[in-house]
Amino acid sequence: MGLGLLPLGLAFGVLIVHAGLPWWCASLFTAVVYAGSFEFLLVNLALAVTPLATVALTAFLVNVRHVFYALSFPLDRIPGPLGKAYGTFALTDEAYALTAGDRARSWSGARILWLQMFMQSYWAGGATAGALLGSAVPDSLRGLDFAMTALFAVLALDAVRERRHDLPTPVLALLSALVARLVLPGQMLLAAFTLFTAALLIRSRKEPIRNREVPIRSREEESRA
Repeated sequence: MGLGLLPLGLAFGVLIVHAGLPWWCASLFTAVVYAGSFEFLLVNLALAVTPLATVALTAFLVNVRHVFYALSFPLDRIPGPLGKAYGTFALTDEAYALTAGDRARSWSGARILWLQMFMQSYWAGGATAGALLGSAVPDSLRGLDFAMTALFAVLALDAVRERRHDLPTPVLALLSALVARLVLPGQMLLAAFTLFTAALLIRSRKEPIRNREVPIRSREEESRA
């Protein structure tokens, strides 16, 4: 994960200095904002002296997907109010993808927090290094902008491998994305997440009752044994 976040942070740091902002803005944005794609947008918003209301609305539209992440993120395992506050603040796409898998169900709250802190360190460290070395990096450098695409491609492949038996879920996700692209192309992400969530809820309600009784019967058999 760090190998994906580090070059992406470098690209962000280079963008900061090439946009004319001081290098320390890279460290400030990654420490305080820490919102991935919105940070790239924030550079242009800061240069245009955009009103705070517009910045807030843009941040909401870009990061509204985190509302859906919170439905299944294991925040209850994280101890203490400060830990929960940081866990909520550092809930990124990458953190959610790693903690949503089956192998993460046994992870402690401390491990989840350390995972989030390490990922932010990779991102902030890469951005700071990119900003400090930005003048030495040419504008024509290629490949850094593909780091995000490659990172999410790896996460998607890992998710598919862990859930090979659950083919309908990726199919529903693909259909939701296609419908959102056709109906609301300007708000595709928000529409796709909403459709996908609704589809999952409908599917869960239509599951046969006998499938839900299997775990109960197995527990009864174990108790008798």
